Amino acid sequence: MIESHERWLQRKSGGQRADLSGCNLSEFNLTAAMLQSAKLSGAYMARTILVGADLSYADMFCANLDGADLAKSMLMRADLRGAFMRGANLAGANLKEADLRGGALISGNPAAPATIIRANIGQSELDEAELNGANLSGTDLSHSSMVGATLEKTLLCGANLSGVNLENANLQGADLSGANLSDAKIVGANLAGANLSGALIHRTMLRNSDLHGAILENVDLSSADLAGANLVNSDGRGLSRSMRDILRDHAVWIREQGRGGSRAQLAKTDLQGIDISDVNLSGADLREAQMAGSTMRRTSLVMSDLSGVDLTGADLRDAELAGINLAGANLTGTRAAGANFSEVELKSADGTPTGRMWVSNLSGAVFVDADLTGSKLTGANLRGANFQGARMSRAHLRGAELDGANLSEEQLAELASKP
Repeated sequence: MIESHERWLQRKSGGQRADLSGCNLSEFNLTAAMLQSAKLSGAYMARTILVGADLSYADMFCANLDGADLAKSMLMRADLRGAFMRGANLAGANLKEADLRGGALISGNPAAPATIIRANIGQSELDEAELNGANLSGTDLSHSSMVGATLEKTLLCGANLSGVNLENANLQGADLSGANLSDAKIVGANLAGANLSGALIHRTMLRNSDLHGAILENVDLSSADLAGANLVNSDGRGLSRSMRDILRDHAVWIREQGRGGSRAQLAKTDLQGIDISDVNLSGADLREAQMAGSTMRRTSLVMSDLSGVDLTGADLRDAELAGINLAGANLTGTRAAGANFSEVELKSADGTPTGRMWVSNLSGAVFVDADLTGSKLTGANLRGANFQGARMSRAHLRGAELDGANLSEEQLAELASKP
């Protein structure tokens, strides 16, 4: 039948299109078989060996391929609606523009509703698979390995991707709206311009992934691991929707004194070049974030944790930084004229002053060549801070701890002469 099918493909005499619909081909060895455009709807092909087989354009509607070996197979534009492929090996397979949506089965009774069978590829091996433009809407891909897979502009809306490993995958422009990405590992992936609106992001690992321009409306990122992720638009000026959501929720958290919203958790996040001027991020967690070249004019970061942050060349002019933790931070070349780094008075839950002060921690911070003109550093912990080449005219350091701080004689003389 396969030989006859090959003749049909070549348009030779005696050829006939292979019709294996509903056949039991379980555990057959069909390595490198030429089955392009073959009819295989409803075929039982569990554990069938199809390594390197050409199944492009094949009708595999509701076929059972559980545990099948489809490594390096060609499934381009194959009709796999409602197919069962749990535990299948699709490593290096080409599924470009394949259709893996749920399949509708219509019974002979006109009054009976159609039965929708959801395509299932759970716990499968899809490493390095080519899935560009494929339709995987509603497909179950849970706990599959998709390391390095290409899913550019792939339709994954409503898909179950829980526990999936998408490390270094290309999901640029993919539609993941309403998808379940809980517990998924999406490290170093390209999600630029992807649509993640309404997606379930719960304990999802998005480390070092590119999310610039991604649509993240109605997405809760509070439990996601965003270390090293790029959440800034490509022009470096506007905020991505994800950041707008984070800032909005943080504003609620401040207004409701922690009873609503959620604290901005941006530790180790890549925010280079971001512009968050006039934003209130008081109490935010920005430990070890990459914020070189960022613009934060008049930004409020009262009692925020920015320890170890990279603020090289950042603009912090007139920022409100009272009670901030900048221990070990790099502020080389930072413009911070008029910024307030002073201590802040603690208040009770009802807003009553307690008389206790919260000291800004700038110990070990690097202010080399920074502009601190007119800045307020009163009562701050400046132990071991490096002010080499920093401009400090009219700066206020009354009550500051300066043990081990690197201050030149000229700077000290300038500070001493300040009225």
